[in-house]
Amino acid sequence: MALYDRDYTSVKTGYVQESASVSFMKQTYQLLAASMLAAAAGAYSTMPYADVVIQYRWLIFGFELFMLFVGLGMTRSKPGLNLVALFVFTFTTGISLVPLLASLIGAGNGAVIGNAFLMTAVLFGALSLFAINTKADYASWGKPLFITLIVVIIASLVNMFILQSPIMHVIITAGILLLFSFFTIYDTQNIANGAYDSPVDAAVSLYLDFLNMFTSLLQLLDIFGGDD
Repeated sequence: MALYDRDYTSVKTGYVQESASVSFMKQTYQLLAASMLAAAAGAYSTMPYADVVIQYRWLIFGFELFMLFVGLGMTRSKPGLNLVALFVFTFTTGISLVPLLASLIGAGNGAVIGNAFLMTAVLFGALSLFAINTKADYASWGKPLFITLIVVIIASLVNMFILQSPIMHVIITAGILLLFSFFTIYDTQNIANGAYDSPVDAAVSLYLDFLNMFTSLLQLLDIFGGDD
């Protein structure tokens, strides 16, 4: 899911890229906030139907991927439609979270949800401020992060279908949290350097970073904060 609109093949050419305007950055973070509200609306409105969501979770996940790689791509150059695609996608990601959220609430660990969101917001904000204010250049992180992402995806699938190791699950989840923390720095600096043509595209990349960090923290807090 984190592959959206990231250029991993670009190389340094010796010129300084034009920085994004204050207006562009403001629009990006406004859309990010609106995306989070859309995701929350998706989760809240379908929570009463958690059993149905669980039954069709793979179909929902498939639609989520379709919107990410096809829907958002097809509407990228179409103002208005790209906003619709953004909110359809983020609303769907909220629905996809329902099985995890329902299991936490059912186990009496509903407080973990708020704690995870707060921790994610603080971490995300700190990393974003660091990326915007640092003088270091993280443009070269693209390829290593992409390769690491592929390794993590493969490891997740192997553990899910073959190993089924709780310890490996913890390691992979912590790795995802760390990976998307780095992605937050990389994407935020790209946005600040004017690498995106549209605030919608920029918001999608940041939303994916936030979402993956949030779900990772949810799982880790549940594992280490549970009663079992």
